Amino acid sequence: MCSKSCVYRMRLLLSEAATCICYIPVSPLCQNNAIKTSKYNIFTFLPLNLFEQFRRLANAYFLFLMMLQVIPQVSSLSWFTTAVPLILVLSITAVKDASDDINRHKSDKQVNNRRVDVLIDGQLKKEKWMNVQVGDIIKLENNEFVTADLLLLSSSEPLNLVYVETAELDGETNLKVKQALTVTGELGDNIDVLASFNGEPPNNRLDKFKGILSLDGQTYALDNDKVLLRGCTLRNTEWCFGLVIFGGPDTKLMQNSGKTTFKRTSIDHLMNVLVLCIFGFLASMCTVLAIGNAIWEYKEGTAFTAFLPREPGVDSGLSSFLTFWSYVIVLNTVVPISLYVSVEIIRLGNSFFIDWDRKMYYPKSDTPAQARTTTLNEELGQIKYIFSDKTGTLTQNIMTFNKCSINGKAYGEGESENTCTQLHKTEKVDFSWNRLADPKFDFHDHSLVETVKEGNLEAQNFFRLLALCHTVMPEEKKEGELFYQAQSPDEGALVTAARNFGFVFRQRTPETITVVEMGRQVVYELLAVLDFNNVRKRMSVIVRSPEGKLTLFCKGADTIIYERLHSSCNKLKDVTTEHLNVSEGLRTLVLAYKDLDESYMEGFKRRHHEASTAMDGREERLDELYEEIEKDLMLLGATAVEDKLQDGVPQTIEQLAKADIKIWVLTGDKQETAENIGYSCNMLRENMKDIFIVAANTAEEVKYDPAFLPLHPQAFALEKDLQLELLRTACMCQTVICCRVTPLQKAQVVQLVKKYKQAVTLAIGDGANDVSMIKAAHIGVGISGQEGMQAVLSSDYSFAQFRYLQRLLLVHGRWSYLRMCKFLRYFFYKNFTFTFVHFWYAFFCGFSAQTVYDEWFITVYNLVYTALPVLGMSLFDQDVNDRWSFQYPQLYTPGQLNMYFSKKAFVRCMMHSCYSSLILFFIPWAAIYDTVRDDGKDIADYQSFALLAQTCLLFVVSIQLCLDTHYWTAVNQFFIWGSLAAYFAVTFTMYSNGMFFIFTSAFPFIGTARNSLNQPNIWLTIFLTSLLCILPVVAFRFIVILLRPTINDKQQNKDEYRRLINICLV
Repeated sequence: MCSKSCVYRMRLLLSEAATCICYIPVSPLCQNNAIKTSKYNIFTFLPLNLFEQFRRLANAYFLFLMMLQVIPQVSSLSWFTTAVPLILVLSITAVKDASDDINRHKSDKQVNNRRVDVLIDGQLKKEKWMNVQVGDIIKLENNEFVTADLLLLSSSEPLNLVYVETAELDGETNLKVKQALTVTGELGDNIDVLASFNGEPPNNRLDKFKGILSLDGQTYALDNDKVLLRGCTLRNTEWCFGLVIFGGPDTKLMQNSGKTTFKRTSIDHLMNVLVLCIFGFLASMCTVLAIGNAIWEYKEGTAFTAFLPREPGVDSGLSSFLTFWSYVIVLNTVVPISLYVSVEIIRLGNSFFIDWDRKMYYPKSDTPAQARTTTLNEELGQIKYIFSDKTGTLTQNIMTFNKCSINGKAYGEGESENTCTQLHKTEKVDFSWNRLADPKFDFHDHSLVETVKEGNLEAQNFFRLLALCHTVMPEEKKEGELFYQAQSPDEGALVTAARNFGFVFRQRTPETITVVEMGRQVVYELLAVLDFNNVRKRMSVIVRSPEGKLTLFCKGADTIIYERLHSSCNKLKDVTTEHLNVSEGLRTLVLAYKDLDESYMEGFKRRHHEASTAMDGREERLDELYEEIEKDLMLLGATAVEDKLQDGVPQTIEQLAKADIKIWVLTGDKQETAENIGYSCNMLRENMKDIFIVAANTAEEVKYDPAFLPLHPQAFALEKDLQLELLRTACMCQTVICCRVTPLQKAQVVQLVKKYKQAVTLAIGDGANDVSMIKAAHIGVGISGQEGMQAVLSSDYSFAQFRYLQRLLLVHGRWSYLRMCKFLRYFFYKNFTFTFVHFWYAFFCGFSAQTVYDEWFITVYNLVYTALPVLGMSLFDQDVNDRWSFQYPQLYTPGQLNMYFSKKAFVRCMMHSCYSSLILFFIPWAAIYDTVRDDGKDIADYQSFALLAQTCLLFVVSIQLCLDTHYWTAVNQFFIWGSLAAYFAVTFTMYSNGMFFIFTSAFPFIGTARNSLNQPNIWLTIFLTSLLCILPVVAFRFIVILLRPTINDKQQNKDEYRRLINICLV
């Protein structure tokens, strides 16, 4: 493994007389093949982990507080009130990180110690993976993992084919086919060569590789089809040999294991703003109290110096400064550290609910829904825009050859599920005359078979093109039983159609393609393959027939092919276009060909070889050549394949539209196909009178058109000066369908809406061409369908069918948002109430930073007494059940409007806390002032007041939680009553004689609980305080529901009414 800046060169030297093989890497920096994914070792774990944790602002803030608390002149609280929660949080995180890293260590050790056959001194020897070097030749056997990135040299299979499974790279379980160069494949397992290899430096492009191989003075181009990547598994292949070109961290698998972009929800962003505001508010409160301390010290403090003498050098100014920091410690609970831990627990729990939802499980493919991230659940309840791919997302991506147009004549009868009108089906065509036909293939137009059998040249050329122009690999286990390994369902459907109509693709080598044409085997010499990509949108092959005739066969998108047709095809083009427009909702391709002369081809082959073996600018030089040769084409016709809609797509789109979610479909299909899909899935309806379509070819035309539905390939509408016009017009539309869009343009549309609409976006797709869109949106959803798992691997959530999206959003998303908002409102309420009591008490204790509550109560208030009840509500609460969520999708709209938690809601929460804290301080203070017990003993002491205040506080926040809870479970009941029971149990234990005798300084409240809580007036005070805190809340909510009910209130009332009716009937 060489340095990343170098270009790799390896020379394999072999003595003619001996069998030993040695290699000499040019770079002296070559290393072994070991990988390391772990972050820590036994010595670095503690310092590195603590460093990472203290990089978080909250942890650093609480560390600072703990340091303040060890300064006697500043702190009136013991250090453990902050240290215990901080250490608990740090420990939980450290244990989790350590567990993850131990698993990574085990995985690294297992992988690095795997063994593989390496060619050493002319013999195959077992070596550990970690010891394999760049330049080694290794042998792999069936079902073995690929050790490193290898240049395939030879294999046991005919034509040097190798079958690999790439599940660890892209999630796809269907087999991929790789093929060695013929010059190395002929060597078999007896490699006797003098060669040099020149390749690209390490990179993370899984689908691309550039290299050249020099052998006996000849140079051969190397691409991704000649390379086996680490992470693949060898399948259905007895053995193969490969040359290690990248090892260890330089392999493409490891190059792709970088950090993913961390997405944050809108609530996270709001929380960051609020926390900064809270810090400012905390500083303001501490400043007010510090000024109060200075005034009190100046006016009243001198009277107390006889009892509490000041330390030397301490005046009112210094006392005020120290008091500021003392109150920073006392009032720090406005930003409790348990908030962040609780938020992560809630998100994790709601993620598990998604994973466990059986109603989102797809039994046909055994695919459950999966929350691949735990940080975005509540964002699912705020989606305003959905951007969806069409093929494989709205449709099944299972292609069937349905219709075609050949030389101006349309063939094919059949019904498309994606159309509004159903056509009558004739009897199936009988293909029994073709022994190699696929028995599963259905076609209903008998005239096409007769046309082919009659020897119609255009029809035969049509199917000849389909049999030659593709990347499909055949597999024939038994004579006549052909199986096609196709990279896309489209290609598989078209090659199968050619097979049934008598043009059977039988075999492929790097130099030839074998086709059985109407029972006669014909071997074509393959001179060049002009690859398909998302920019070219076409594919061509150049072949030489046994008669020596040179032909270029091309297939691609209609707009792309039409631009390259010969002028003599204009009339045929118009007829073919009419046929394409009739193919409602079908995926279409246009086929064309071009005869080439030998002299031109010689020059083209030379320039093509130079371009394909160039290490710099290879793609650009090849594109120029392709543009040159792919012109003046002769039109053959067009194909139309059907991609059926998934179950439940129209109903899902209708439900989401009722929830005021805007759905934009972004597809690469032609305009007519996109429009018909729009009708079939209820996005476009017959009662929409103002449906308009604009297709412009220049920026000026786009500018003066009134709207945009299709994006032209030049993407004029996405240019800077037209972006806002596009967005303005599209947002006025009820439905937007963008057709002819590239993967990059999909991402640009998403980013445009994100940037200017400030709305939460979701992108959903199933293929590699949707990855950029999925990553660009706030939330990405992957469909695990026919196109592999690339979209799933890049997504935040995944499932198997589009219809599950409505449950993800309308049920899980809405509940998650509701629960998180309730949690935050309640959490801030209980902590501000807790803290404001300290603020009011400051005016009665000389601003001395003395605490109202017992230190142990302060320590465990957020960790024990109030932690589980709020978690119970935040994990299980429902305003209405899932059935009502579907029946009334309008319930989703409050999340889009941020109605449940916003800056206004936060201010209301603070005002509510301020009122409650006034009641919680002054009612107990007034009730216990000069109070005596039944036996005449005085209980008007600080410790009794502290116990009464904290008991009242706990009762009030518990009752408030009960008011906020709509959906009661046994867990909620247990948490609330259990927390109150734990409070009294802990209080009586800590205030007991035994604890005082054992830990005198730590538990000074000896006997307070039993002396106070057995008095009727104490319980009357608790009842009165609770009543005064809760009654205004109940009254306010009653008035709001009566005068200005929300949609949730209305549905909850209906739900309650139906429950009462059912109870009465029973």
